[in-house]
Order: sequence, then C-alpha cells, then structure tokens
Amino acid sequence: MENLAVERKFVISSSPHVRSPETVQKIMIDVLIALVPAVVAAAVFFREEAIIPIIISLVAAMGTEFVLVRKGGFFSDGSAAVTGVLLALCLPPGVAWWICVIGSATAIILGKYIFGGLGSNTFNPALVGRAILLASWGGRMTEWLGPIDLRSTATPLADPGYGAPLMDLFTGNVAGSLGETSAIALLIGGAYLMYKKHINWRIPGTYIISAFILGTLLSPVGTQFDVTSGLFHVLAGGLLLGAIFMATDMVTSPVTPKGQLIFGAGCGILTVLIRIYGMYPEGVTFAILIMNALTPLIDGATKPKIYGEVSK
Repeated sequence: MENLAVERKFVISSSPHVRSPETVQKIMIDVLIALVPAVVAAAVFFREEAIIPIIISLVAAMGTEFVLVRKGGFFSDGSAAVTGVLLALCLPPGVAWWICVIGSATAIILGKYIFGGLGSNTFNPALVGRAILLASWGGRMTEWLGPIDLRSTATPLADPGYGAPLMDLFTGNVAGSLGETSAIALLIGGAYLMYKKHINWRIPGTYIISAFILGTLLSPVGTQFDVTSGLFHVLAGGLLLGAIFMATDMVTSPVTPKGQLIFGAGCGILTVLIRIYGMYPEGVTFAILIMNALTPLIDGATKPKIYGEVSK
C-alpha cells in the first residue's frame, strides 16, 4: 500500500508545470479597463459621434466571434471585445455604422480565426480590420471632424508644417481617429497595464524613442535638429495608441527582450518614414503589421543559447 501511495504522487504530465493565476479573460478585462480613459476622452470630444461607433464595433466583434465559436458566452475570453474597442478607436468620428460592422467582422475572421484563433494569429486583428477598411473605403476613413464643434476639418498630420499646438495634441483637442487624439488618456492606460505587468517598457519605449529621434532629424523645415518635430510625431496620430495597445500584443510581438527592442524600434522608424515619404499621412497601422510579419524572424535571431550549447 505504501508503494502504491508513492506511485500515485509521482505524476507525469506535459508542460506547463508552473501555472500563472492570470487567465486570458482577466488580462483582456484589464486591457479594457486601460482603454476606458481613451474611450471617455473620445466621448467628451466627439460625443455621440464616438459613442455610437464604439458600441457598434464592440457588439459586432463579439457577435462575430460568438457565431464562429458558439461557446463561452457572448463575452467569452474578452479578446473580441478588446479587438472591437481598439478598432473603433482607430476609426474617424461619425463613421457609417456598416463600416464598423464590416471592420469588426473582418478583424475577427481574417485577423484572428483564419489563422486558427486566439494565440495563433500572425497580425494584430484590429489593425487588419483597419487596413482593409483603408484599402476599401479610403475616402470614408479619412473624413475627420473637429472636437466639440464636430465640423469637417483636417487632422494635424495633414499639415506639412506640423503647426498643431503640442498641448492640444496632449489633451486631445484636435481632429483625428477616436482614440488617438488624447495622449494623456493613452498614457494613463499604458501606466495601468505596466502596473498590472501585462506589458513592459521595451516595445512602447523603443517605439516612442525611435519615432522621436527620427522625427527630430527629419524635420519639415530641413535637416536640422528640431525637437518640436520629434514631439509632434510622438503625440500626433495613432502612435501612442499603437505603441501601448497594439505593438505590445503578446501574440504578435517578439517574446525575447532583444527582439522586443528591435520590434519597437522598427515600428517607430517605419511609422515616421511612412508619414513623411508614404502616400498615407499616418503610418502606424502598416508599420506594426510589417513588424508583425517579421516577428518570427526576430525571435529566431534573438533567442538565447541553450545552457551548454556548442556553436556550430
């Protein structure tokens, strides 16, 4: 009997052997909490023109996943809700309802489940949805409303002289996509995610620093050191939204510390280059998607050597 008891204690099982108390649902709920300041800022500046697209995108994303999976409830693990909110924050105020539905459905189907579902996707789903919307309905995706008065206007990135006041960019009193105008709201959300240890400084830090340095060097007034230009590139457009909430996606970004530094720097450099030399005034979407595609190569090149490994 004693030997039998010992044998029962010796259990062989597959990894992982050490489990984290965190679940996917808990992490996604924390991300949604971190997005609350950006959602509130959008609602303050754009009122119903922000609230309606956010609700439609949220419901459409969760509904699409529920139809595909049909288990776990409408909220399920929360990843579809995060995708829906992130996509909505990438859309212009007052965008047509069907744009929200198509974008959310596309993000879930083509950005997530075509690769096998959560944890298997190569690209950030929300950015896949936005990229397809930009390619299909570029005109509707670049119709902007000014904050408060909701009159048609241009975004700060459309001004080649970068004339928007930095304080307006910091607070959110500028035209732009719903979640990218208020830098302070995004930074509060990022601080919360770091406090909860869901993200670290490497990707968002190197993203912001590389964009600042290159933006400073490639000033619109010439090849001179212009700090204002660098700050503009950091605060304007969707750079902070992308750096904090999308580039840090644990599924589509590198897992090695060196790889994360390379990934963040690549995102920042590509964002500024696309903004200055590309056909789109904003470059965050395509910069992150390009680096998503390079993630397996980055991980392979930066994986640490196994202890005792002999070089070939």
